[in-house]
Amino acid sequence: MKHLPNSITFIRIAGSLGLLLCDVTGVMFWIIYGLCSFSDIADGWLARKLHAETKAGAVLDSVADICFVACCAWKLLPILELPQWLWLWAGVIVAIKIINQLSALVIYGRCCFPHTLANKATGFLLFIAVPMHFWSIIPLAIVAAIATLAAIQEGHLIRTKKK
Repeated sequence: MKHLPNSITFIRIAGSLGLLLCDVTGVMFWIIYGLCSFSDIADGWLARKLHAETKAGAVLDSVADICFVACCAWKLLPILELPQWLWLWAGVIVAIKIINQLSALVIYGRCCFPHTLANKATGFLLFIAVPMHFWSIIPLAIVAAIATLAAIQEGHLIRTKKK
């Protein structure tokens, strides 16, 4: 049972890659999207519940998150009609995240992905906001605001963390 959380995370990576094979307007894409979203919540909860939290599991979770976001971006960005200001805002968030990781590489010799409450909230709300975008841009703007705060907090933690 101790390996169950990491197994779920590996399934999320496989599901994320499976999204690349699906038509974004089809039901299968959104079923896999929902399962990946649910698994992101389930793996962490199970790891805590089973006392199976590990550094490797936390890194694997971050890799799965990046894989999921990248696969969704690859499929969804070409069809999303986002205003220019939101594209720019997303670019700023990505730039902050890249600077955070470059800082971690310089300071610690490795990448660092703090699992903060703000990062968790961003991920959870992003899962909800992407499908809602088809009705309103407001949910994505809210997620962008929280993601900005999460990226700034992440950078602060990386730069002030004791070795």
